[in-house]
Amino acid sequence: MMSHPALALGLIFIAVSSNLAMAIKKEKRLPQTLSRGWGDDITWVQTYEEGLFHAQKSKKPLMVIHHLEDCQYCQALKKVFAQNEEIQEMAQNNFIMLNLMHETSDKNLSPDGQYVPRIMFVDPSLTVRADITGRYFNRLYTYEPQDLPVLIENMKRALRLIQSEL
Repeated sequence: MMSHPALALGLIFIAVSSNLAMAIKKEKRLPQTLSRGWGDDITWVQTYEEGLFHAQKSKKPLMVIHHLEDCQYCQALKKVFAQNEEIQEMAQNNFIMLNLMHETSDKNLSPDGQYVPRIMFVDPSLTVRADITGRYFNRLYTYEPQDLPVLIENMKRALRLIQSEL
């Protein structure tokens, strides 16, 4: 039979080790960054106003992704967006990037309504490029996972337009 001091020591050991295990488990989980899962290697701005400032200063287009955490279509798009090397590379090097989980006060960013996911481009002259659309006539700025080639082409188009127009 175990003596009381040994039993107490055993219980203390169990309590400390389980608390330590929980602390280690918590530590491993990375804190939510501004990427919100859209690409951790991308530099993201926090606000639309900050995005406009950096777009103007850097002469790079601003790419605005409107999404919601509990939207299955947003989650599906986010997954393929984050895994696509070409998109990630262009987003990191050629764009000012912003992802928003709320609407902005700028009505130019919702020319055909407020739905998610919605991706729009703003050029460095601070013009919202309503002419860069996806493939759906009822939601002009939405993209689905299978639409990545369209999104890639639109990213390239946004870059070409700033070279030819600015």
